[in-house]
Amino acid sequence: MGVAAMPGTPAAVDPDNDVRTEATNRPPGAVRTFPPRSQSPPRMPRGAPSVLVALGGLATALAFPPYDLRLLAVIGPAALAVAVHGRPARSGAWLGLVSGLAFFVPHLAWAAEYLPAWPWLLLALWQAAYLALMGAGWAVVSRLPGWPLWMAALWVAAEALRGRWFVGGFPWGRLGFSQPDGPFTALAAFGGVPLVSFGVALTGTVLAAAIRSTDRGQAVRRGVLTLALPLIAASGWLTLGERSLSGEGQARTTIAIVQGDVPQAGLDFNSRRRAVLDNHVEATLDLAADVTAGRRSAPDLVIWPENSSDIDPLTNSDAAAAIDRAASAIGVPILVGAVLNGPGPDSVSNVGLLWDPDTGPGQVYTKRHPVPFAEYIPARALLERVTDLFDLVGRDFVSGSEVGIFDAAGVRLGDLICFEIAYDDLTADVVDAGAGVIVVQTNNATFGFSDETYQQLAMSRLRAVEHGRPVVVASTVGISAFIAPDGSLVESTELFTQQTLVAEVGLRQADTVANRVREGPEWVLVGVGLLAWAYAAVQHRRTRKSDPS
Repeated sequence: MGVAAMPGTPAAVDPDNDVRTEATNRPPGAVRTFPPRSQSPPRMPRGAPSVLVALGGLATALAFPPYDLRLLAVIGPAALAVAVHGRPARSGAWLGLVSGLAFFVPHLAWAAEYLPAWPWLLLALWQAAYLALMGAGWAVVSRLPGWPLWMAALWVAAEALRGRWFVGGFPWGRLGFSQPDGPFTALAAFGGVPLVSFGVALTGTVLAAAIRSTDRGQAVRRGVLTLALPLIAASGWLTLGERSLSGEGQARTTIAIVQGDVPQAGLDFNSRRRAVLDNHVEATLDLAADVTAGRRSAPDLVIWPENSSDIDPLTNSDAAAAIDRAASAIGVPILVGAVLNGPGPDSVSNVGLLWDPDTGPGQVYTKRHPVPFAEYIPARALLERVTDLFDLVGRDFVSGSEVGIFDAAGVRLGDLICFEIAYDDLTADVVDAGAGVIVVQTNNATFGFSDETYQQLAMSRLRAVEHGRPVVVASTVGISAFIAPDGSLVESTELFTQQTLVAEVGLRQADTVANRVREGPEWVLVGVGLLAWAYAAVQHRRTRKSDPS
């Protein structure tokens, strides 16, 4: 029942029926009633929101490889949306930070495989800070009608920011990368990774709306209908598209992947650089012997991984002779992952180098996005005063300026090196340049048996769907793989084994919708999210001015 305020006493609120009273000169016992506000679930106990979002972040981590509990990806956004709803921006920021730490600390644990814990934890904190910014925005837009949509758009905005700023961004752990297969995967063919992230986040925020709704049945029905229709349409489109990819008459080529393995895992994986090169040479010679004996199909092209020759074969005659021997034996070009000296005495280049059996070294692609703090040290002079850990990177890797395209054996290859597969623009560039096959040369030896390898493979699978191209992953230690344009694994290797894969690959030329629109869907979603946040912030300010209480 309502509580009447006596004259001269402050206003009172009855939490049971939300009837307010205020001090007036009316007779004692008189009550002024206000229209009841829309009902919502009771506030959570103190500390419960932080626990909720932490559990949500952990659940989302389990959606990623190698755990692959795909649908748990929606739990993180759902938990955060429930927790921040109606709260001040500063509370949203705190809850976003907690959610981010709960996700990124386990997700990026591979960063501490052979290093101290502090770089890993600092990286996780850096990435979680973007979710803190997003959490503040979520709290603001939660006051608007249709808030699940605005929240999902802001999730894409946060991923767009952290994938670009600062030091080139770090897009690892984007929500879309958890979906190399499943009901959300087909969205990649329409709007790339951002649209997949949006679909997952929107599912989570609609689930949160259903939890908070007093008419939960209606909310669930509307949410399921809203999300199911585009997913069904996208899946149908992808199925039809994949059927057309496998039609007769499509140009094809046979590619071999050589995974030579390394003498030891860890940061010193290439301390015996000649042994790593020899492993790849010997594995290629074995493949040539199998082809001669009729045990394997003859390839048109051979792919070696990143760091397969950390001895510069352009300046070291012994390394050049070893690669020549392998190329002559197999009789086709080899795409070698090499480290070249220069330009200048204090820098090196991480490259893909096409080695012809007759003419030797030819086309070169230099990695366009070296990894900061791993392949080069920003503000080196300052940071080396803080820790000697950066001495491990003796010389900085330079950035290339040209798109990684190779023309060999009638094949137009789009080359990406290691972490470059995580960046939307680098992948789209090679497709725009006419690549029929995407190649990922990578070296996972520095991460041991950790989750990093599986996470990177999932990115490659989603890129295949996004661009409608087969993807060839060549790793020093695994996992090397052939990936079909629908994202499925055709064939793959085990970790830390010497293996060779040979497969016939279709040369895809038709474009997906995502190829044509590139970053368009992402920028639309970013704009929608920011406009919703700005509108909600202005409305909240006006409300506070008109009613300071």
